[in-house]
Amino acid sequence: MRLAVFDLDGTLVNSLPDLTDSAGLLLAEHGFPALSEPQVRSMIGDGVAALVQRALDSAGPGAAGIDRKIATERFMEIYSPRVTLKSRLFPGTKDVLLRLRAENWRLAVCTNKPVAAARDILRTFGILEDFAAIGGGDSFPTRKPDAGHLLGTIEAAGGLPRQSVMIGDHANDMLAGRHAGVRSIYAEWGYGVPGYAEGAAAVAASIAEVPDVADRLLPT
Repeated sequence: MRLAVFDLDGTLVNSLPDLTDSAGLLLAEHGFPALSEPQVRSMIGDGVAALVQRALDSAGPGAAGIDRKIATERFMEIYSPRVTLKSRLFPGTKDVLLRLRAENWRLAVCTNKPVAAARDILRTFGILEDFAAIGGGDSFPTRKPDAGHLLGTIEAAGGLPRQSVMIGDHANDMLAGRHAGVRSIYAEWGYGVPGYAEGAAAVAASIAEVPDVADRLLPT
């Protein structure tokens, strides 16, 4: 069976508003101004710890003494109850997942977001049961762009690398696919910049294009 592996933030879900608010609340606790959505958008893709690091770095030298581990834990305390407060599925996502399943694709998610938060988001939007596996940033010893994260997710979903495609909006998704020997589709509608598409087997301008693009890469 063919397997379609999706990134989460910026691919299935527009989570930028809630991530921006949470980063702003964290910074406010330390007396720093909030960040704009474009600023936070550039910080997404390498997991929560990296996002917090970048948010604090943006505050300047005054944030140098803040313990990053404690700050990351505090960010999750702020973010966890609001993961779907303003976040929404990208338009057409449910229809695309339904079509892929109807065309005998198995589905999975491979995200650097903690798996509990990823599951909560997917459950809230009513699509958790569409996925055979959820590979979070804390599910395996490694995470994207390391191939082990993607390969572990594929194995958990009962798939094979040669029969899988990775769909994502970040360079990490394309790198993980390349290192794992998996064809990748760059999600142009997401948070990335054009350079992130390097190494992709194909580009999709919207999530609605994914079934046709994936079928061309892995025809039945």
